[in-house]
Amino acid sequence: MKRLQLLAFSLFAIAFGLVTVGCGGNDSSVTIKLTDAPGDFKAAVVTISEVYLQGEGGRLVLSSEATTTNLVTLANDTKDIVKDAVVPAGRYSELRFVISGAYIEVEQEDGSTLIYATDENYEGLPEGAQVAGRLQTPSFSSSGLKVKFDGDVEVSGEQKVILVDFDVSQSFGKERGQGDKWVMKPVIKGADITFSGSVNVTLAKDAAVILPEFEGRVLSLADFKATLKPTEASPDGASAPAAEEIALTDANGDGIFEASFKFLVPGNYEIGFTGPEGISFTINPAVPASVVIVSGQDQTQAFVLTSASIAMQ
Repeated sequence: MKRLQLLAFSLFAIAFGLVTVGCGGNDSSVTIKLTDAPGDFKAAVVTISEVYLQGEGGRLVLSSEATTTNLVTLANDTKDIVKDAVVPAGRYSELRFVISGAYIEVEQEDGSTLIYATDENYEGLPEGAQVAGRLQTPSFSSSGLKVKFDGDVEVSGEQKVILVDFDVSQSFGKERGQGDKWVMKPVIKGADITFSGSVNVTLAKDAAVILPEFEGRVLSLADFKATLKPTEASPDGASAPAAEEIALTDANGDGIFEASFKFLVPGNYEIGFTGPEGISFTINPAVPASVVIVSGQDQTQAFVLTSASIAMQ
């Protein structure tokens, strides 16, 4: 059985021992990586010219930059297919790969190999290659290789793809009566897609609280920062990353300050706050406060500053 895995990350590595860095923030990058389990072919080269999601609003193109890769060499490696792709709110039913060309190199009983290609002039062929026969890729150059999800996936808020994992069995084979023709006809099983989540942290001031004067000025909620920290260890056994801090701002002037943590890997986190050095304060609900980030969901966690004073020396 051939196995293809598409991986996209923000924050930290969550699967298959891959590593990426960064946490939160609007400039978080997402990468879709392609990897493959070993097979019986000497080479299985494909050119992916477009990757897109099919949803209620039609086609959402994630990448239109052609990428040529040998699946066989990806058994212990990965290949970037999509970078910095944002998935807006909506419902999505399929992920598709448009394959503009491909070839396979198949070992024969005597140890020699034969090459089968979608076209004798396919640009991905090795220099001087002799094509023995045709490799068919039905509709992959038009509608694309379809990866169906187990039901529509709904995304609220602006999210990014985290993980797609699917199996491809009998990726290449000869059809009866077709002579020297091979066909690329993947069977997608157990398709799954996970989207990132996000949390908007708000902080208001209790009406009874009077913020102290500190270093010659009266403090405001803008002097505080929200923090978010994963509480689970990373897959490689390392401890969870340090907390990410985002300054609180009041963009609409309603007195409620906000910090948005976007593109988060689903899992368990803790929300906290930091203030100016030398200031002690209390928050309701008490912090650190647990929060569960759910795939594809945008949520808000509200807090109130209940006291603030200059710490006793």
